[in-house]
Amino acid sequence: MAAKDTLSLTFAALADPTRRSILTRLSQRAATVREIAEPFEISAPAISQHLKVLERAGLIERTANAQWRTLTMRTKPLDEASAWVEKHRREWNNSFDALEVHLKRMIKREEQ
Repeated sequence: MAAKDTLSLTFAALADPTRRSILTRLSQRAATVREIAEPFEISAPAISQHLKVLERAGLIERTANAQWRTLTMRTKPLDEASAWVEKHRREWNNSFDALEVHLKRMIKREEQ
């Protein structure tokens, strides 16, 4: 993987259901690590590892506000991943449309 392959980091981070759940919670509001860990039945080190993956992908940011350390969601990597998917979806749909036209022509020729 390239040194700054953010798209791969984003998709790798999103591949895990626990990390997706963490992002869903952070999409509603900023939270502390304790608040994020609360609903999960996994160890604190496991939560920490998930948060590191999300942070490395640029999907979350840790901020210090007085004595509180909170996590916030960053959407830029998701926007980039969404743009990549949409670009390829259009290409795939165009290919399928062309294939459909080609198959209809072939069927029409066979019927004649």
